Amino acid sequence: MDTSSDARRTAESSAAKGGRLRWVTMIVIFDIAAPLVAYKLLRSAGMSAVTSLVLSGVFPAIPVSFDAVKHRRVEVVGVLVLAGILVGTVAGLVSHSARLVLIEGSVPTGVLGVAFLGSLVARQPLMFGFAREFTGPDTAKGREMTMLWQTYEGFRRIFRIMTVVWGVGFLIEAALRIVVVFNTSTGTALAISKVTPFMFVGILLAWTFAYGALNRKRAERMIGAGDLVLPGQGQPRSPKVTQPTDRA
Repeated sequence: MDTSSDARRTAESSAAKGGRLRWVTMIVIFDIAAPLVAYKLLRSAGMSAVTSLVLSGVFPAIPVSFDAVKHRRVEVVGVLVLAGILVGTVAGLVSHSARLVLIEGSVPTGVLGVAFLGSLVARQPLMFGFAREFTGPDTAKGREMTMLWQTYEGFRRIFRIMTVVWGVGFLIEAALRIVVVFNTSTGTALAISKVTPFMFVGILLAWTFAYGALNRKRAERMIGAGDLVLPGQGQPRSPKVTQPTDRA
């Protein structure tokens, strides 16, 4: 019994769970709780809605800046978050409109939606690139994904559909947040704008997992029937052809 391998897998699993817990905690604190509490306190102190929104909007930039210093690089999503904060801040200070400050959340979401849909004309859509990076391009699973992408049109179609759904979902979210900003009070719009992104991502992730599981089962049935063969496992089974028999 290889206890060292079991221990290593347990340690890796614990580290992964700890990383996810820290990530969720950072989101709850800096993206949701801190901006809402800071806005309420600043408004109670007599500051204007625009000033309160600008100051409370700094909190989401803290984890992005921390990761940039720690890893010496900024993720694409982090760049979009910082760009959205900058756009909302400048627009709000110039126009003195709290609604324009609140629109900053729609900037990165809208850009992501356009980027997802635009990647459909590229060599590989964004969803495939994200999935392969998450899996690890140099792992056995990552190499298998690359081979399947190069070999099977059905596999490519799955990731194109996922990319379309995520792109449209991001655009719908951005549009919904703008509608909320211009049709509710500042405080309500701020609260909704902080929760809406995670609600949409949760829905899209649930759909992605369900759609992936459905196609995985379909592929397993095809493999069992001999209609689909993974790379390096031979050729699909040819259909049987019944030859006519001569009758005396």
